[in-house]
Amino acid sequence: MLVLTRKSGEQILIGDDIVITVLDSRGDGVRIGIDAPRGVKIQRNEVVRAVEEANVAAAAAGPEDEERIKTLLGLRRPEAE
Repeated sequence: MLVLTRKSGEQILIGDDIVITVLDSRGDGVRIGIDAPRGVKIQRNEVVRAVEEANVAAAAAGPEDEERIKTLLGLRRPEAE
């Protein structure tokens, strides 16, 4: 891992076509801008992990979960209690 110290407005180059610009830093947060070719995927790690966890949970869903989803989507009427 390369660790750098940058000031607001300074840039980091990755390869020939990816530029990361430090836009602002406040407290314990840093705002960055990423300029990359359209075909390069840029995603936040925590979002990717949350989607993966949701996919695993959905794959492990049981038959009662399927019925609940169908009811919520209006594909089935809720059973009278």
